[in-house]
Amino acid sequence: MNQTASSEVRRQDRRHWLRGTATAMALPLLGRMDPAAADEARQAKPRGRFKHSVCYWCFEKLGLEPLAVQAAAMGIQSIEVVPIEHWPILKRHGLICAMTLSHSFLEGWSHKEEHARCAAEIKKAVDATAAAGFPAVITFSGLRKGMPDDVGLENAVAGLKTVIGYAERKKVTLCLEVLNSRVDQWMIGVPDYMCDKVEWAVEVCRRIGSERMKVLFDIFHVQIMQGDLITRIKQFHPYIGHYHTAGVPGRHEIDETQEINYPAVIRAIADSGFTGYVGQEFLPLRDPLRSLREAVQLCERSQG
Repeated sequence: MNQTASSEVRRQDRRHWLRGTATAMALPLLGRMDPAAADEARQAKPRGRFKHSVCYWCFEKLGLEPLAVQAAAMGIQSIEVVPIEHWPILKRHGLICAMTLSHSFLEGWSHKEEHARCAAEIKKAVDATAAAGFPAVITFSGLRKGMPDDVGLENAVAGLKTVIGYAERKKVTLCLEVLNSRVDQWMIGVPDYMCDKVEWAVEVCRRIGSERMKVLFDIFHVQIMQGDLITRIKQFHPYIGHYHTAGVPGRHEIDETQEINYPAVIRAIADSGFTGYVGQEFLPLRDPLRSLREAVQLCERSQG
C-alpha cells in the first residue's frame, strides 16, 4: 500500500471506527435501558437460541433512528458499532449496542509501541460500555508491518493482559476480530492485518485464559481466508464471543447469490450452544430493510 493510499485508509478508518470512543462528557446521557422498552422489543418476534444484531455502518444511510425503529420491529435486539453519542437513541427503542467501538483496526496489540494507545482507548470504551450496561468491546491485532506472526502473538497476549483485568472488573468482554488480509478493498479486506486466522485469535484467548477475552468470528472474513467454517465453529466455540455475517464474495446479502451455505452455518452456531449475538454486517444491494429482514428470518429458521 503506498503512502497516499495508507493515509486515506487511516483517515476513513478513524471516521468510521474511532469517532465513537468513550468521552466523559457523553457518559451522563447514558442511563440503563428502560425495562419496559426492552421488554417490548423482546416480545416483538419469536426468538431462537441466539440474539440478533446489525452493524450500523452497513445501514448508515437509513439514519440511526429509522433503523432502530425497524430493527426493533424485526425482533433485532442490538445495533452495534454505534458511536457513543448516539446510544440514547438505541435505548429509546429498547435496543443495545452489543459490540462497542475502541481503537482502530490499523493499530493494535501486535506491536508494543501501540499498546499504550490501545490500552487507553480500550479502558475508555470499557468504562462507557459498562456504564451503559452493554456486553462487549471490539479490539484488533493491527497490521504485521513485517513482523512474524509468532512475535505479534506474544506481543498481543502481553498487551491484552494489561487490560483484561480491568474488563473483568467491569464485567465487559473484549472480542478480538478476525479479518481477511487478502482483499485490498476498503471495508472488504485489510491487507497486512495480522489476526487473519481463527487459530491465531483463539491462541491469544487461550493464553490469556479469561472468560472476558473472546474471538469475534466474522464468517465473511474467515470464509475468504480459510473456509471450513462449520469445523472451526465446532472446534473453537468455547472461545467465540460474537459472530458477524455477510455473503462471499462482495460482502452483500447472505442469500443464494453467494457461496456460503448460511443455513448450515447458522445451525452449527446454534447447535454449539451459542447464546450471544449474531450481527448482520453485509452491504445490501437491494432494498436494505427487506434484505435485513430476510437475513434475520433466515437465521431464525436455520436454528432448528
